Amino acid sequence: MTRTTRRSARLAVWVAVAWTGLASAWAAEAEQGGGSPARGFSGRHATWNGYDQFHFTVDGRNAYVVVPKQAAPGRPWVWRARFPNYHAEMDVALLGKGFHIAYLDVAGLFGCPQAMDHAEKFYRLLTAEHGLAPKPALEGVSRGGLFVYNWAARNPDKVACIYADTPVCDFKSWPGGRGKGIGSAPAWAACLKAYGLSEPEALSYPGNPIDTLAPIASAKIPMLHVVSENDRVVPPAENTYLLKERLEKLGGSTEIISVTKGTPQSNGHHFEHPDPEKVVAFILRHTAG
Repeated sequence: MTRTTRRSARLAVWVAVAWTGLASAWAAEAEQGGGSPARGFSGRHATWNGYDQFHFTVDGRNAYVVVPKQAAPGRPWVWRARFPNYHAEMDVALLGKGFHIAYLDVAGLFGCPQAMDHAEKFYRLLTAEHGLAPKPALEGVSRGGLFVYNWAARNPDKVACIYADTPVCDFKSWPGGRGKGIGSAPAWAACLKAYGLSEPEALSYPGNPIDTLAPIASAKIPMLHVVSENDRVVPPAENTYLLKERLEKLGGSTEIISVTKGTPQSNGHHFEHPDPEKVVAFILRHTAG
């Protein structure tokens, strides 16, 4: 054996030993609930607010995960539904505390059964293959309320808590515009198509979040909403407050942060978040460990 060959052989042994030690360290960290935050994630790499973001597809839908610098014990995560860059300050703060932030793009499906099928595959990927916590914190923004509440009603054992920002809780209110809200004719047509309903069928549809609260109340899932009292897009009386009223009759409860006025240009639907720290504390309290 030549000197060069012996040197190459020694180098190969050293690399194998070093890799084995590194893998063992990652495994030990994973057993403690933390570990390499980017473990197994691949796809197009980007950055989001200074954190690594991995874009990929699941069941034909675009998705991404933003990974923390170091995963917190238990590998907690936030599952964001719709408008992931709106009022994102809470997600940035949670990344700093070791949370992963995940997003599945099911835009245009309005939380319909097809969206739930996509969501099930996404959930299995993140929990079974990437080791994230079995109970994420759900965040539903505006129409994302349909998604998070429909998921929670189907899977009450897979939800740590729900934070909802001006959420749609009844598609008759938005996009249907069958109450005091302004509605959206194009979005209403898209919603009917997504659910496979005629308009009369949609108006008597029993599967909106306001109608399917029993499993959520039974599971005692903690909930926090923020609403704008002058919201003409998603009027809180037809959505959050109606959900709260029905939930309490089932023995559940939800906490509400109220904003007096949203911006005129958004018909009251958008506003500066009044208390991001309260939301962060709420999610931390219900996902610890």
